[in-house]
Amino acid sequence: MKLHIKKGDKVIVLSGNSKGMTGEVREINTSKMRAVVSGVNMITKHTKASSANPQGGIVKVEGSIHISNLMLVDPSSGKPTRVGRKPNNDGKLVRYSKKSGEIIK
Repeated sequence: MKLHIKKGDKVIVLSGNSKGMTGEVREINTSKMRAVVSGVNMITKHTKASSANPQGGIVKVEGSIHISNLMLVDPSSGKPTRVGRKPNNDGKLVRYSKKSGEIIK
């Protein structure tokens, strides 16, 4: 299934507790249609003591957020934009910003 965002894209959150926050997509789970965005949807996780973390305790980590609540940020203007697909010169489909018409890498 084709998604409107990819790993490494800068996105803005449209709804939820983190509404209005921006960040970079760190990973995407296509089966659950969720993405992990850096600095967004911070949750507390209780960790057991281990060799890496001998003390254990409570750690803040980024939780996943549904892809429908994310919108790509236009690289030229910095505002949210919808994403379209069109063939380039080679006939390969590329993503482009509907707001500015600029091709997204």
